[in-house]
Amino acid sequence: MANDDERIALFLDYENLAIGARDGLGVEPFAFGPVADALAERGRVVVRRAYADWSGFDADRRLMARAQVELIEIPQRIGGSRKNAADIKLAVDAIELAYERNFITTFAIGTGDSDFTPLMHKLRELDKRVIGIGVQSSTSALLPPACDEFLFYDRLPGVEPVRAPRRPRAHGRDRATASPVQEPPPQPSADVGSEAVADVEDSAASTDDGDVGALMARTLAGLQRHSDGPVLASRLKRAVLRKDPTFDEADHGFRGFGELLRNLENQGVVVLRRGTAQGDPEVTLPEDSSADEEAFQLLAQVVHDLADSGGPPQLSGLKNHLRKRAPNFTEKRYGFNNFLSFAKAARARGLVAMEWDDDAGDYLLRLPG
Repeated sequence: MANDDERIALFLDYENLAIGARDGLGVEPFAFGPVADALAERGRVVVRRAYADWSGFDADRRLMARAQVELIEIPQRIGGSRKNAADIKLAVDAIELAYERNFITTFAIGTGDSDFTPLMHKLRELDKRVIGIGVQSSTSALLPPACDEFLFYDRLPGVEPVRAPRRPRAHGRDRATASPVQEPPPQPSADVGSEAVADVEDSAASTDDGDVGALMARTLAGLQRHSDGPVLASRLKRAVLRKDPTFDEADHGFRGFGELLRNLENQGVVVLRRGTAQGDPEVTLPEDSSADEEAFQLLAQVVHDLADSGGPPQLSGLKNHLRKRAPNFTEKRYGFNNFLSFAKAARARGLVAMEWDDDAGDYLLRLPG
């Protein structure tokens, strides 16, 4: 195992995240998988801790335990503030770990609370990279600038809001002390019963025989976004194993990972180039591949047909129309995290036009011109 991977310690202010996801996105219980996948693309998570009064999170507690997260209990004390107890315990543990475990290079802090900005500044003083994670509608505007990188939970692949993000209602654990970070119109979440199911199917099928290419393309795209240099085959496989430790290319009929990659290259999913070491090629996504163009042209054709029959179609539900014509369609096979990113790529190529419509609460698509 190479030693060039980031070693990440993950600390979750769980009540802040869970309540923010519930009130802002309608997601309950909190889905930890998208966070784990995002960090797996950045390095090895060697510590996972979540802080909460777990008596109020029975379903969450079971899910987090299955995800190998250490649950730190912060019980309600008479006359005391559970909020302050959780904040101080998390901060003390993080600083202690920073001094005791020199091999840890990165701290991922999951919270939207600006009270943690001093902790993030101190960790960076100690030469640690800091990744923040928070729900956009409940994240203080002071928090992202204190981090080297900030991941909005709403935007992570696999997170499916059941309503548009909004500011959470007031309650004891709403702790952002500044206005939440503002953004352009949120990604629409209408038609959850169909669009969300399609994405869940993509995730569940990511390691099926017919969709191993989607897993590779999605992981490779994530590595390319967060890497300054080339992605070697060995690094790609480590990232895939961090996402799915049960992955084995033999299950898909290949004798080695290199053989699997060569097969995917023949399918136009990846491109292989000579790497720095023999037997460890550089892996990239194809540029302007015919498969990509076919997918974009399919989108443009569906938009054209729907516009002729009933006006500009909404983005929500559009993926299902593509699947009626191409049942195996998934944007992840082309390296896109979600369907909105795929549609924006088609817009960048001049194949479709997209406009946000306040009345529909969604993007409307049409052909340009």
